[in-house]
Amino acid sequence: MAKSHSGESNPVSFSVITVVFNGENLLRNTMESVRIQSWPHIEYIIVDGDSSDGTLDIVREYAASMPRLTWISEKDRGLYDAMNKGLHMATGDFVQFLNCGDCLHNASTIELLAKSITPDTDVVCGDTMLVDNHRQPAGLMSELGTRKLPEKLNWKQYTGGMLVVHQSFIPRRTLAPDYLQDNLCADYDWCIKILKKSRKVINTGVVITDYLMGGMSKKRHRQSLLDRFSVMKTHFGLARTLAAHAWIVIRAVLHRIFRMGKARY
Repeated sequence: MAKSHSGESNPVSFSVITVVFNGENLLRNTMESVRIQSWPHIEYIIVDGDSSDGTLDIVREYAASMPRLTWISEKDRGLYDAMNKGLHMATGDFVQFLNCGDCLHNASTIELLAKSITPDTDVVCGDTMLVDNHRQPAGLMSELGTRKLPEKLNWKQYTGGMLVVHQSFIPRRTLAPDYLQDNLCADYDWCIKILKKSRKVINTGVVITDYLMGGMSKKRHRQSLLDRFSVMKTHFGLARTLAAHAWIVIRAVLHRIFRMGKARY
């Protein structure tokens, strides 16, 4: 597998997938961040949930100038059902989910990722810039969150919860399973399953995505906590999950203390 697009025969390819429903106010920024990428080996997949606003007008507009853009629009059974549809459509070597409202950090993001990949690389990951509704940066997740992205990432480190923002976790497509349905932490489960099978995981040190704060798990916090407990118990067992949750509570309290008067997430 090639590490650059300097004439090698099999440059690494990416499938970027955006799931959207009635997202006309947010979608354009997301699509534009993909359109301007300097790496040419990207297919872009839009999975629309039968929007009734101007979402599809934006998709059709971009389709005219993005020959590797494909899209579908139909009713689905929720976010993770739609994400599974996109995953089944993907053909790239690596797959990234870039939700409506989120953006690739800059025009060279995918190219920087591609140059870090070797034949035995199964996951590339990096940091995430948190942005508000006005697209203003609030700070990096590694600065504002409770956990730092380790240089050597493995699945056992996920006992403390989600470690990499999902949009900045980009696995080899052939390792990516379908998402669980009816679980708000299906992305957490998905990352663990992939890491269990991965050979080489590269923390690129790159800021990969600008993440629009206030996602579904934040809005439905209690259910998200219950779903996370279920995922953790499946992968780590009940005793370890209970111990991990005790530490999560302590860590959250310490984080509040150390970040008092400062921005946090």
